[in-house]
Amino acid sequence: MAALNLPVISCSLDPASRSRTLASASSGLLREHGHDSSVIDLAEMELPPFDNDRVFESPAFRRLHALITAADGVVLAFPIYNWAPAASVKSLIEATGATGEDGRVAAWFDKVVTFVCAAGLPHSYMATATLGQSLMLDFKCVINPYTAYLSERDWERPEVLKADRAERLAKTMSVHAELSALLAERSYRSVWEV
Repeated sequence: MAALNLPVISCSLDPASRSRTLASASSGLLREHGHDSSVIDLAEMELPPFDNDRVFESPAFRRLHALITAADGVVLAFPIYNWAPAASVKSLIEATGATGEDGRVAAWFDKVVTFVCAAGLPHSYMATATLGQSLMLDFKCVINPYTAYLSERDWERPEVLKADRAERLAKTMSVHAELSALLAERSYRSVWEV
């Protein structure tokens, strides 16, 4: 399998984020499969909140848009807050998914997207459903059915997952890489369409 471009975007703004730890582990697993993968940390990017205006002048927006556009697949690592993905991941998608009159085109079309989530409790496992549906319907993304959803109970100690959860993260990244490889040569290209 040829090396793919599979970035991992850490979407937490929390300095002690467990989803950032998971982002780093995910990137490492993808590199072990022979792919190009780096962690892009939104906490270091200073992406302004989505306002459908000045955000597009931001260097962070330009870098993130180019990164997502060039990717064969994208891993989004984020915390679950209040039964939903963190607002920072939604703001990222809103900015890089916007199309404007000045020729701006969404970066997300036809991407394979995988969710890696850190949560307090195991109860909000379905919290990614709306985000996945939005990416599928708006941008024709292929959502990896293997989500790595990890709660506080899934850690052996800081930065070390329990064995079965580490296996799930590894399988999730393996499926992400395989889906991205299979779809890299797809015959179609999507645009805004219903």
